[in-house]
Amino acid sequence: MSESQGTEGTTQRLPVIERESDPAGGYAYEPPPPAEEKERLPEAGGGTGRFWSARRVPAAVVAVLILFVAGVFLYDIAAVRAGRPGMRWRRELAGQLAERPLDDTWVLVGAGVTAALGLWLIVLALTPGLRAVLPMRRPHADVRAGLHRKAAAVVLRDRAMEVSGVQSVRVRTRRKKADVRAVAHFRELDDVRADLEAVVADAVRGLGLARPPAQAVHVARPGKKG
Repeated sequence: MSESQGTEGTTQRLPVIERESDPAGGYAYEPPPPAEEKERLPEAGGGTGRFWSARRVPAAVVAVLILFVAGVFLYDIAAVRAGRPGMRWRRELAGQLAERPLDDTWVLVGAGVTAALGLWLIVLALTPGLRAVLPMRRPHADVRAGLHRKAAAVVLRDRAMEVSGVQSVRVRTRRKKADVRAVAHFRELDDVRADLEAVVADAVRGLGLARPPAQAVHVARPGKKG
């Protein structure tokens, strides 16, 4: 039969596979791909660079300064056009700039501050920022995720605390290195360090980071009280 009875008394037509005729008189049939190939995910989809910061604070500061300076100069120009004298500070500034030589101390200081601010803005424009967010692997091209360094440190610390003999752990995660410092109150330090290195390496792989950081494990005994 070409139809099957549904669960609610309705009938559904079974899918029909259309076969293309073969020139030799038969039919050409292409089997479906294996299940392993259909479930296989791509290893990387797109770039895995750092996340770019919105730079809201620097952009807001620059916008406010530009708005203030532009407003002051616009008011001064409008006052001069209306027949009133220009602002006293602008006339004095223009006179000072016209009289002072280029090697004057205040001229050099002002030029240095302006150049430093300009260089700061250029660096902000060319660098991504968000150093605290570690980019993760992208199994799909349209999905991008990041992991905060503090969250990664918490995961590594929790995993390190599971090692027998470990009393306390401090983890500091950077973009290229994870520094794990543990205190062991029993067991041999070499045995604890070996177990910690294995556990931390497995935990770092489990984070799914695009560039897993290198691990540095340090184990010491508790300090003497008093």
